[in-house]
Amino acid sequence: MALGLTLTWLTLLILIPLSGLAVRSSALGWEKFWSIALDPRTLNALRISFGTAFIAAIVNAVFGIVLAWVLVRYRFPGKRIIDAMVDLPFALPTAVAGIALTTLYAPNGWVGQFLTPLGIKIAFTPAGIVVALIFVGLPFVVRTVQPVMEEIDKEVEEAAATLGANRFQTIFRVLLPGLAPAVLTGFALAFARGVGEYGSVIFIAGNLPFKSEIAPLLIVIKLEEYNYAAATGIAAIMLILSFGMLLVINLIQSWSRRRYGYGA
Repeated sequence: MALGLTLTWLTLLILIPLSGLAVRSSALGWEKFWSIALDPRTLNALRISFGTAFIAAIVNAVFGIVLAWVLVRYRFPGKRIIDAMVDLPFALPTAVAGIALTTLYAPNGWVGQFLTPLGIKIAFTPAGIVVALIFVGLPFVVRTVQPVMEEIDKEVEEAAATLGANRFQTIFRVLLPGLAPAVLTGFALAFARGVGEYGSVIFIAGNLPFKSEIAPLLIVIKLEEYNYAAATGIAAIMLILSFGMLLVINLIQSWSRRRYGYGA
């Protein structure tokens, strides 16, 4: 019963829409599909979307581990407030996040006005896209790694110290290998969210073709131009690339689960 309901739900919400996209894309024909895929504007938009999402996911993986470690291992005033703030991007509308970040990092913004004299420009550049994706993706890493960290007994660290390991050796040789599956899961979730993010990005990106235009925005532009073939083709390319990268990440994750302990 439960299996049938699950399969029905997945079919209605995921398989049917994806099948419709595949059928619509196949109607383009290979020649037209490749002309859309190899269009310089499409390639550049895809490069920006996947490149910025990948960079943001790496940053979130590093600082997400640090933040999760602080929340699990330390007690300090305001800990509950910080722990609640981690979930803020989940509840905050993405458009609001984009407007807030643009206000902060614009050349005349609260933070941007100090960066501009240094020649650092965040808003209306790919760097602004990375900042927005870091903001929306950080909770995925923290909330994925945090429960696994809570299961790690402090005696493991004490045993490593007893055997002569210093702090860095304990972290990189004892703790991180066991956290690898959870970290990869958080990385994959943050990356997937970043690739498809739209609301928080369009305000801070500047949306300049060949400079700061993301693939989701290009799809919307094609739809507004009633160029449904191009929009469908770009969406299909994003689907193929996303599926391929997530498949590789999941294979690495499965390997790390078999090799190490805590994430199993």
